[in-house]
Amino acid sequence: MAHAAKLGTNLTGVQMSPKDTERLLDAVNDIHPDVPGDSAGMMAERAVRTAEADRIGSVPIPGSAKGMLKSSFDMMRGKSPEVLLDKMGERLAYERNGVRLYDAMIAKVKGSDAPDSALIGTLQHIRDEEYEHMMLVAKHIETLGADPTAQTPCADVVGVLGLGPLQVITDPRTNVEQCMNALLTIELTDNAAWELLIELAEAGGHSNIAKDFKHALDQENDHLVKVKTLMRRDLTAQVK
Repeated sequence: MAHAAKLGTNLTGVQMSPKDTERLLDAVNDIHPDVPGDSAGMMAERAVRTAEADRIGSVPIPGSAKGMLKSSFDMMRGKSPEVLLDKMGERLAYERNGVRLYDAMIAKVKGSDAPDSALIGTLQHIRDEEYEHMMLVAKHIETLGADPTAQTPCADVVGVLGLGPLQVITDPRTNVEQCMNALLTIELTDNAAWELLIELAEAGGHSNIAKDFKHALDQENDHLVKVKTLMRRDLTAQVK
């Protein structure tokens, strides 16, 4: 397996060409953009765009009579069921993306110079549990009378957030070590999100849902430990 760090003909640093660096700095001082590029100008422009923009989608109205009654009852009690449904939609999208990420990671390991069967087995185990979590969230969205196939605003956002790790893992040039780092980012976020979702379910009076989600969080904690251990093992072995 090729290591992430390797000495070679890297030409990206300015030290590789002092004369060109000097010319570049001169151009920065001599050539000015038509539109102010300072931080204050950018902040002002972003504030204007934010004020003008619409929201990213909406939480759909429950399609079933049961869902409508449940939502109405929660609202009468001063609760906002759409908040919980939005975050459940987020977790559903995230777990679905997690399945795809681990599928891609397994393919990455199998395509390496020396495929590690033990690593493949660990990744497959995590992948299967991510799928179980996806189906669990879908089931409980239906329990609340909502539609698990609807994309909520938070689901839309995490879809964008997940593009970075997906691009890293599916890039043919990246190696296993680099992709494990992407998985670590995914698992750290996943753990924190499950903790919040459990709090929201409990606050909404859905103790049974929270109980199932706590089991999923236990498994996610195990995923995080496994990914961190694999990264530490491989990297420390290289520097000893």
